[in-house]
Amino acid sequence: MQRLGLLVWLLFSSGWAMAQRTNVPFNGLEMNLGNLSRLSNAKTRSISPENFTGEKGKGGMDEPTDTRPNHANAKNEARDLGRGWKLNPFIKVAAGETFTLADISGPGAIQQIWMTPTGNWRYSILRVYWDDEKEPSIEVPVGDFFGMGWGEYAHLNSLAVSVNPGSAFNCYWTMPFRKRCRITLQNIAEKDEMRLYYQINYTLTDVPDDAAYLHAQFRRTNPNTYKKDITLIDGIRGKGHYVGAYLAWGVNNNGWWGEGEIKFFMDGDTDFPTINGTGTEDYFCGSYNFDRGGQYVPFSTPYVGLHQVIRPDGTYKSQQRFGMYRWHIMDPVRFEKDLRVTIQDLGWRSGGRYLPQLSDVASTVFWYQAEPHAPFPKLPAKDELEVN
Repeated sequence: MQRLGLLVWLLFSSGWAMAQRTNVPFNGLEMNLGNLSRLSNAKTRSISPENFTGEKGKGGMDEPTDTRPNHANAKNEARDLGRGWKLNPFIKVAAGETFTLADISGPGAIQQIWMTPTGNWRYSILRVYWDDEKEPSIEVPVGDFFGMGWGEYAHLNSLAVSVNPGSAFNCYWTMPFRKRCRITLQNIAEKDEMRLYYQINYTLTDVPDDAAYLHAQFRRTNPNTYKKDITLIDGIRGKGHYVGAYLAWGVNNNGWWGEGEIKFFMDGDTDFPTINGTGTEDYFCGSYNFDRGGQYVPFSTPYVGLHQVIRPDGTYKSQQRFGMYRWHIMDPVRFEKDLRVTIQDLGWRSGGRYLPQLSDVASTVFWYQAEPHAPFPKLPAKDELEVN
C-alpha cells in the first residue's frame, strides 16, 4: 500500500511539474530541435549594413543619393534599380578606424553572427562589451575568434563555429545580455581599408538570473621559452565555466609535436592542477599524432577538430602549422573562484626522450562567467600579431 501511495505521489508530482514547466512562457533561448515548435513572445531582430540599428521596419532604407559614410556603398552597382535594391550590403573600415557593428539595448541575447571580412584577419580586432562596461569581455582578432588564426581558409564544421566557402565566418555561441550589447571591429592595418559584409541576429527577451556572459581572450607565445608551459588563460576571477579553446599551433622542429599535457588550475590550485590531461592530441579528442598511414588527417566535428593542416610547400611556406578547436559544450569546466589553463610544448628527441619545443602558439579561450571580469592583459601589438 505504501508503495502504491508513493507511486501515485510520484506520478502526480511529475505531472504537476511538467504542467508548471509548460505554463511558463518560453523566452526563446536555449534553442534546439526539441523546443523549436514552442511559441514565444521573444522578438527577433537583426543588424546588418542595411539596418544598423536592427529597428523594426527600418531595413533597406538608404537612398542612392545618400552621402553619409557607410551608407549607399553599392549605389553604383544599384544605379539602375534604386532604393531597396541592395544599396548598402557592406561597410568599409579604414586603416586605424574602429566601427561599431552593433549597439543593442537589452535584455536579450545574440544568437548568430555571420561575416566575411577582407584583408588581414589578424589585423581586425573584434570586441564585445556587455551592459555598459568600459573594458571588453571579448577581445580577439577576428580570424582567431572564428578558428582561422593562420589567415588562410579552412572548412570548419562545428556547433559553436562554422567557416564555409569562400570565407564565411559563423558563430553560434549564445551571448545573453541584460542592459546593453556593444560590438566593435577595429582595423589596425597601417594602410589597407577592409570591406565587411556582416549580419548579427539576436532576440529581445527575458534573460534568466543564472545566465552568465560570454568571454573570449586571445594570447600568443612566439616563440615559446625553453622548458616553459604555455599559458592559454590566466587571471580569471569569479564564478563561471570554461567552454573551449582554439589553438593556432606553429611548429619549429621536425617530428611529432603534440605530447604536451593541458592543465586546469582552479579555485586556489597552486603547483598542481585539479585536471591534468595526457597529451595535446588527446585533449583535442584525437589519438596517436592525428596520424593515419603516415599523414596528418584533418577532421571537423560538432565539438572538436583538427580542421587545418598547413604543410611546407617547398618555397616560402617552410613550417608546419595546425588549427585545432575543442568546445566543452557537453562537459564545461566549472570553477567557483578562479581559473588558469596551461599546455606543455613537447615533442620528441633522440633516445626516446621528450623535446621541450619553441613553438608559436596563439590561443583563443572561451568561457562564461558572472560580471565583473578581471582585466585582460594588453592585446599584442600589430607586429606581434602578424603571422610570420
